[in-house]
Amino acid sequence: MRTVRLTMAQALVRFLAAQHTERDGEVRPLFAGVFGIFGHGNVAGLGQALQQYPELLRFIPTRNEQAQVHAAVGYARMKNRLQTFACTSSIGPGATNMVTGAALATINRLPVLLLPGDIFARRQVAPVLQQLESPCSQDISVNDCFRPVSKYWDRIERPEQLITAAPEAMRVLTSPAETGAVTLCLPQDVQAEAYNYPEDFFRHRIWNVPRNRPDAAALRRAAELIRGARRPLLIAGGGVIYSDATAALRAFVDATGIPVAETMAGKGALPHGHPAALGAIGVTGTAGANRIARDADVVIGVGTRYTDFTTASKTAFAHPDVRFVNVNVAEFDAGKHGGLALVGDARATLELLLEALEGWSVDASYREEVARHVTEWDREVERLYGMRGEDGAPSQAAVIGAVNRAAGERGVMVCAAGSMPGDLHKLWRPRHPKSYHVEYGYSCMGYEVAGGLGVKMAVPDRDVFVLVGDGSWLMMSSEIVTAVQEGVKLTVVLIDNGGYASIGGLSESLGSGGFGARAVRRGADGSLSGPPLEVDFAANARSLGAEVIPASDLRELEAALEEARTRPGTVVIPIRIRPEPRVPSYDAWWDVPVAEVSEMESVRRAREAYESARAAERWLV
Repeated sequence: MRTVRLTMAQALVRFLAAQHTERDGEVRPLFAGVFGIFGHGNVAGLGQALQQYPELLRFIPTRNEQAQVHAAVGYARMKNRLQTFACTSSIGPGATNMVTGAALATINRLPVLLLPGDIFARRQVAPVLQQLESPCSQDISVNDCFRPVSKYWDRIERPEQLITAAPEAMRVLTSPAETGAVTLCLPQDVQAEAYNYPEDFFRHRIWNVPRNRPDAAALRRAAELIRGARRPLLIAGGGVIYSDATAALRAFVDATGIPVAETMAGKGALPHGHPAALGAIGVTGTAGANRIARDADVVIGVGTRYTDFTTASKTAFAHPDVRFVNVNVAEFDAGKHGGLALVGDARATLELLLEALEGWSVDASYREEVARHVTEWDREVERLYGMRGEDGAPSQAAVIGAVNRAAGERGVMVCAAGSMPGDLHKLWRPRHPKSYHVEYGYSCMGYEVAGGLGVKMAVPDRDVFVLVGDGSWLMMSSEIVTAVQEGVKLTVVLIDNGGYASIGGLSESLGSGGFGARAVRRGADGSLSGPPLEVDFAANARSLGAEVIPASDLRELEAALEEARTRPGTVVIPIRIRPEPRVPSYDAWWDVPVAEVSEMESVRRAREAYESARAAERWLV
């Protein structure tokens, strides 16, 4: 066997550059590059290897380890999980900074490879700088924190272990059912150790991403169940978009008349304006989607994992005999709610299911009812887009409307966490399956700018609009610097609503009056009741290298969005809004427990309302 002598880090870089994915005959590199921040735990290992082989993997220095994982996730999502980035850090805090990003990737089932530096495999010099010492074992480091949030985890303690560990990591990264964060912990001494690696280890390798078909008998039973339904409803999750099944979904809906409601990850599965597109479902759902869901007798979940926001904490489906048919690549999700499991690729399964339902359709009266809901909701969105505060200041809904118009047919909107995702889920009018990019599987504040960076790198020919609240901006806006460094153009609309508007509204509904959620100074009496904190967001953004176009009202926002198109680099548009009036909820509830006993009358009233609402929760098994 022919071999080549390389350090473990050099071998890893060469191996990663040789990995590719294939689906539907199209082959592409699995890794677009490596995000990273160097420290003593990786600079002489991976750092040296990346410097030695710049033609193999592009290296992009970032400003925050958590943010670089978010950027990789944003890229992987736009690429339908067929391409991603690797992320490297030093040991200690650099590594643990990536744990939140790992959890986000795994919960959203998006592939990202994490390469944190680790302590010495040879223990002679221990404890090294930033090493966690354990009195019960010398085989523990802070990188063990990645175990529960990784779909695959390994520690490479000898350079030859890479030969078996790396292919296992690729197997998981390219799995449509089991993908997520993959962590290979790299002791800093092992990264620099050499080994005679087989040349075959570095061969051009293609990982096929299959379109698995469901069991034929299960498919027949599903078709029979749907044929017997009077009021079926299809819930489109992220799996519809990741499997490139939007055309198959539209053909299915056009033929059968079954209406479609969308999860956060599935929004855009049907374009705005389709007569069967009810829009968002659940806690952040539209009036029509939630009313149709209430009476649905058969629910067809395609590529959804049925989070509590989708099911409105198990209150959305009120039909006493409701049945579920679940299409999912993951057996775990396909079996939820006691559903009839169709374990398979969304596109392939929808095509097969359409064949099995040939000649069948819902009643014309049901189609008409759904179409009325769609039309009524369109009017409601126009009303909400026109909402203003008492002083005429723009509402959050009005800002969303302005950005939606500016995005046009091909623009991509990026957001995460806070009150905006709920409003966006209801109000955004998607014109393309990839126009709506909201991270809500983990609802992670700070994702927005970093995720937007990854999105734009994935689709450089499309305009990317980042919607971020003041709370998230202050948590993590550092990758503005990386966008400037890489010449990546983002249009960032920075909405200042004076604190944590989302949790403030929730706090008020629970009887706690928004405690701790407003950006105010501490008062003379020691309470959080002083004057508002004033942050110069324009100066803050400008200091990071962005161009800034402040806006004080809706007219100036629309002009700023138009002006941003002409600017070559990243533009930040700060705008102050009024949290009130808010976009209302539509026939939906979210289970957030209220204190069972309290001296506060407002909390006692909220507990009574909570117990009354909770009575509608069901065991869907």
